[in-house]
Amino acid sequence: MKVLIVGAGPAGSTAAYYLAQSGIDVTVLEKTSFPREKVCGDGLTPRAVREIQKLGLPHSVSEGWRRNKGLRLIAGGRTIELPWPEVADFPTYGLIRTRLGFDESLARHAQSAGAVVLERHSVTSALTAEDGRVIGARASILDESGRKTGETRDFHADVVLAADGNSTRTAVSLGMHKRDDRPLGVAVRTYFTSPRHDDDWMEGWLELPGKSGKPLPGYGWVFGVGDGTSNVGLGILNSSKEFGKLDYKQVLREWTAGMPAEWGFTPDNQVGEIRGAALPMGFNRTPHYSPGLLLLGDAGGMVSPFNGEGISYAMESARFAAEFLIDASSRSASAGWSTHDADAHLSRYADYVRDQWGSHFTLGRLFASLIGKPAVMKLALRTGMPIPVLMRFVVRMLANLTDPSARGFEDRVIRVLEMLVPATSNTSPASVRTPAGTDSAVSATTS
Repeated sequence: MKVLIVGAGPAGSTAAYYLAQSGIDVTVLEKTSFPREKVCGDGLTPRAVREIQKLGLPHSVSEGWRRNKGLRLIAGGRTIELPWPEVADFPTYGLIRTRLGFDESLARHAQSAGAVVLERHSVTSALTAEDGRVIGARASILDESGRKTGETRDFHADVVLAADGNSTRTAVSLGMHKRDDRPLGVAVRTYFTSPRHDDDWMEGWLELPGKSGKPLPGYGWVFGVGDGTSNVGLGILNSSKEFGKLDYKQVLREWTAGMPAEWGFTPDNQVGEIRGAALPMGFNRTPHYSPGLLLLGDAGGMVSPFNGEGISYAMESARFAAEFLIDASSRSASAGWSTHDADAHLSRYADYVRDQWGSHFTLGRLFASLIGKPAVMKLALRTGMPIPVLMRFVVRMLANLTDPSARGFEDRVIRVLEMLVPATSNTSPASVRTPAGTDSAVSATTS
């Protein structure tokens, strides 16, 4: 079996590592060259750390990784620190690592297992057979400055994994459009030289006080990177009435302008520009399997509507896809195993992903709808922040850190809540298309 992966981010490189380690011929096409920056909060919850551990990826402090204890939440004039919960299936620490270093570490890890990673190969479209089956991808070759050289190259494979993020030219070239019945978020962030760079907590602001004292829409974060800088950013959901109407970079400036001067979050201390990106949530691009193609991570809208976390789900989806492919590869060696049998087997990937997170994402959609209403959000914070035990439960639910055996009280409650809602579908109704103006509104505020 020959596998082609589009994108060398967390999803693509994770899948490439597992496949190459199993002896499968795998090539990864990455449009940029490493090291390269990606817009992200740089925070990794224990759910993501678990995937890093499974990969066997070294993540010591000496190599640029910084451990954190848990979440510090700020809202309504209160601050509460909540250590990561002790759950059998997850580590008790999170990590901070800039995507500049994280993504390259993952790609090199995949190469060490035998994967071929081709940088400056920008995929423009999928290649299909006469029956519509995906059989590869076409890439434009870029020069060292990122400009097209005019050369294109076709790559053929038995299976293609689209791990090319929210823009996913691979899926778009096949007519797979975004769904407007799923939450969408926008995040903007920058870095500041700050004495808070060595903070042991991932700090989340559930209310954003503006310079004028009027609350700003969205939620914010301050994550100490450990290298003398802090990653400071904010996110806003399309359930907010202000979505698409604001200059989010200016919102970030107003928020940081109201922070204590000693933190150093000032224009003079800013490192790099303010950059933004869209967050595709709750399976907003489907189907996750079609003959010859699997969607991984952001390409399949695998970002949690609860907290905007995408890295852990990207890496998990990559691991799941690799397991199905490795199994299919071993079965194909047996007599009578046909392409139809392989397709039937790989199609189970979509159902498996839905079974894993479908109900959690449905709850997240309800949550996103509620917090988009300021009055509801204010009441929830006023009720929850004074009760640490309640906030610990909320953190476990938002970060999806539960024991699969549901032995504890909190685990049982979360399990019941997920059983009460239908799992978010990852099939694609023909009528679902991106509403006019959505992409342009997001682009205008994050570019």
